[in-house]
Amino acid sequence: MTNQIGFPAFNINLTVNRVAFTVFGREIYWYALCILSGYLLGLLFVTKTCRKRGVNPDDIFDICFWGLIISIISARIYYCIFDWKGIGGFWGIFKIWEGGIAIYGALIGAIATAYFICRKRNLNTLNVFDVCTPGLLIGQIIGRWGNFFNAEVYGHETDSIFAMTINGGKGVHPLFLYEGIWNFLGLLLILIFRNKKRTDGQVFFFYIFWYSLGRLFLEGMRNSEYILYLIPDVLGISQLVAFLGIVLGIFASVFLVKRKKM
Repeated sequence: MTNQIGFPAFNINLTVNRVAFTVFGREIYWYALCILSGYLLGLLFVTKTCRKRGVNPDDIFDICFWGLIISIISARIYYCIFDWKGIGGFWGIFKIWEGGIAIYGALIGAIATAYFICRKRNLNTLNVFDVCTPGLLIGQIIGRWGNFFNAEVYGHETDSIFAMTINGGKGVHPLFLYEGIWNFLGLLLILIFRNKKRTDGQVFFFYIFWYSLGRLFLEGMRNSEYILYLIPDVLGISQLVAFLGIVLGIFASVFLVKRKKM
C-alpha cells in the first residue's frame, strides 16, 4: 500500500500510502477522496456562480446528483468495453473495487444526464453546460491527484526535470501533473473570457477542444500498461476520442457563432 515517490531534480522524496485512513476496519483510499473532493469543490463553485448566469442552483444540484451516479456507471462500462479480457468477462464488470474506470466514460454519462434533465425542464441546455464547465475542470484537476497517490497512470521513461521515480525505479513522466497543469490553464482561460462569450455553448465547446487537445498528446506519452487500445499497440481509444473531441470543439464553436449572426 506504500510507495516511495520522488522528483530527483527537486530533491523531493515522499512516502505515499494509498490508504488515507480506516473507518470501522474499512480502508478509505486517497484516490476516492481526491475524486470526491474534486466533485464537491466543483459543485460548490458552480452553485455559487450559477444564479447570476441565469441558472437555478436547485437544477444544478439535481444535475450533479444524478450525473455523479450515471457517470460512475458509464465510466465503468466504457472501461470494461475496451478491456473485456482484462476484467475477466461479464462478472468482472461488477468488481469495481478491483479498479478500472475511464474519464471519457464519466464525461459521456455526465453530459448525457445534464442534457436530458435540461430538456425535461425546458432549461437553456447550452447555457447550463457553460455554467457547469468550470466545475468539470475543477473536479478533474483535483481528481487526477488520485493517480499520484496510487502511483499509477504514468508515462514513458524520461530524464527531464519533471521526471518522477517510483520505488527507486527510472524516471517517468508524471502525467497526473501535466494534465493538472493543462486543465488549470484551461480553467483560467475560461474564467477570464467566459463573460465575453458571443453565444451560449462557446465555453463548453472550448472545454471539449482544450481538454481533448491535452489528452491527445498525453495519451501518446502514457505507459502502454495504462492504455485502452482500439487497435492493439497502435491506436488507443482515448486518442481517437480526443481527436474527435478536438474536431467537435472547433466545428461546434464555429457553427454556434455563425448561427448567432443569422
